[in-house]
Amino acid sequence: MSETDPIRVMIVDDHAMVRSGLRLFLSSHDDLEIVAEAGDAQEAIELCPQARPDVILMDIVMPGVDGPTATARIRRDFPHVQVIALTSFLEEDLVRDALKAGAISYLLKDVGADKLAEAIRAAYRGRGTLDSGAAQILVQAANQPPPVGHDLTDREREILALLVEGLMNKEIARQLSLSPGTVRIYVSNILSKLEASNRTEAATLALQHNLVPRDD
Repeated sequence: MSETDPIRVMIVDDHAMVRSGLRLFLSSHDDLEIVAEAGDAQEAIELCPQARPDVILMDIVMPGVDGPTATARIRRDFPHVQVIALTSFLEEDLVRDALKAGAISYLLKDVGADKLAEAIRAAYRGRGTLDSGAAQILVQAANQPPPVGHDLTDREREILALLVEGLMNKEIARQLSLSPGTVRIYVSNILSKLEASNRTEAATLALQHNLVPRDD
């Protein structure tokens, strides 16, 4: 694409009114061209090879395949295509999922037409744009301590569940077909990761923070 060619844009949203509004928003910008519209994420994935967009405006919450899943697949197969997450929702999980999937920007649907156009131009040049609320969410999340037990492995959680049931190391070893020495190492690691001084404290923390399944 030469510098005089318009930036090719695909709009992906399950609401026709939203797609129509975005098309109207962007139609006044000569350097932007709407080359395709998709009513769902799966359609967007299928349209990519033919439409050859430079930038995709991707809704995040849609029926069927969601926006982050489609973003990850498109970025994998067409790494030159930039994706702007454009959504009505401002939640930490959605922001993280979209950016982790490869979206370069995260904007809300109430963004102004000029700001959206600038975000498309920036995305095309490899620069991201974050809604101020999304940026604040990421800053707050970065400043929060990780949740208790976040670094426990699946095996450690399995052994922790048996600790909660009151089993001793030899019983755990027999049930999991491990040596008592191996179980002892696992238990030591669990206590260290939970910053617990003993098995009882570890079991209490496990129940308080839902680290193991509970019997109803």
